[in-house]
Amino acid sequence: MTHLQKIQYLQKFLNQPHHSYYDDFTADILLYFNDDFSEVNPQFAFLHEQNSPEAIEQKIAFLLSQFVLKFDAEQESENDFIHYYLGS
Repeated sequence: MTHLQKIQYLQKFLNQPHHSYYDDFTADILLYFNDDFSEVNPQFAFLHEQNSPEAIEQKIAFLLSQFVLKFDAEQESENDFIHYYLGS
């Protein structure tokens, strides 16, 4: 997959409903990217390490699980939390 294909896949994946509490957090992830799903957005650097759609889904699933388990709105912002786990 090219970098642009990975970005497009991620955007599509985040926009599809999962019909769970994850949907609330996917909205936060979309906001993190500032609606800039272009190749020049440095926040997508983490995708260079993902080599398949499944790997992208696993990375996001891990981030979502960490939101559920560890996120504390009193201690950090959603953007800081996402930035920490995506390593951008």
